[in-house]
Amino acid sequence: MAHETLGEPQEEALLAKVVEIRGHIIDSLILPRILDEVMDLGGEFTIQAIEVGRHKHEPSYARLEIRASAQEALSGILKRIERLGATALEEEDAETERAPGDGTFPPDFYSTTSLDTEVRLDGRWVSVQSPEMDCGILVGPDGTFASCVPINDGKKGDLIVTGHRGIKVLPVERPRTPSLAFTFMGSAISPEKPKGILVADIAEKMRALRKEGKNILVVAGPAVVHTGAGVHLAKIIEMGYVQGLFAGNALAAHDIEWAFYGTSLGVSLDRGEPLEGGHQHHLRAINNIRLAGGMQEAVRKGVLTKGIMHTCITKGVPFILAGSLRDDGPLPEVITDAIKAQEAMRRFIHKGVDLCLMVSTMLHSIGTSNLLPGHVPVVCVDINPAVATKLMDRGGIQVLGLVMDVGSFLRELELHLS
Repeated sequence: MAHETLGEPQEEALLAKVVEIRGHIIDSLILPRILDEVMDLGGEFTIQAIEVGRHKHEPSYARLEIRASAQEALSGILKRIERLGATALEEEDAETERAPGDGTFPPDFYSTTSLDTEVRLDGRWVSVQSPEMDCGILVGPDGTFASCVPINDGKKGDLIVTGHRGIKVLPVERPRTPSLAFTFMGSAISPEKPKGILVADIAEKMRALRKEGKNILVVAGPAVVHTGAGVHLAKIIEMGYVQGLFAGNALAAHDIEWAFYGTSLGVSLDRGEPLEGGHQHHLRAINNIRLAGGMQEAVRKGVLTKGIMHTCITKGVPFILAGSLRDDGPLPEVITDAIKAQEAMRRFIHKGVDLCLMVSTMLHSIGTSNLLPGHVPVVCVDINPAVATKLMDRGGIQVLGLVMDVGSFLRELELHLS
């Protein structure tokens, strides 16, 4: 009787794909993040080659073999690390399909990040215009143009990128010559950061941007007015450091309430105490503006003579007020259709934003963050550290979170900009 010989246990065959990463992948922690993702998703990797830049301006390069036990697992890993800048070594053109109807994408459409992205079309890499998260990539009829498009803006027959072939994501890298404030971007949110120095550094950054003719967007909540900081924001706008304002009905309503009655939510900002009948003030303020025919007309007629909205109008600073279910009134200029408000914000952002200050407004900050390209630096100021954490979790090292009172922040910022 023949004896069966037992051999050594056979290792499970693994599927593999080779990817490469270029840029400042060491000091920006891109390579460690990619390796963490591979391991967290149950994959394996081998570093086949690595070249580290010897000076801070020299890029680095790494080539990795990624392995997994099944195609589905490997595809999942590749999708995740692709968003961090890993690109398949074998370059292939992107795949496309026609949108089946208005407001729809093909089932396997590529869902974008906010990071700068390129797609390979007819053998060459094409930059995707207007990078924005959670969109599709629309390819022009001649195959030489690509841009992000929201799903609700899609049209039947649009050529939409599908799958993950031929797509290159360019991760945000740490600045080569960072200032103090922007060195902190991507670090843990902490109330113990040296706020005075950071505010001064932010002011210097704003001054440098304006000297170059670049644009600063402010996203603000009603706490700006409640804390008495409206006068400081108005002054910063007057000095020319704000090229756009995103807010809701509440900021404008309470700013105008203060202009008419000296109160916010019925509380005197001079005396710090509620006034008799003060709970009616914001409604009466809204009514006064409606009677005047809107904020623009109220300023022209001399009805509205001070405040944030008055300064925006007199200085020609565009503002977009997006409404919500909570709004009283609302004011005539408030956009009550959420999709139309989003479209207006998107149009403004596409004209160019070089720095965004988000002060004391979680919902508007997150909404704006969804529309901003990933390379735009964001300063988020809120007394609640969870707000800055939520924004940082949405991607990248471009968010500086300051846990502090917005009144103190704007007061110091105005002082440093004056």
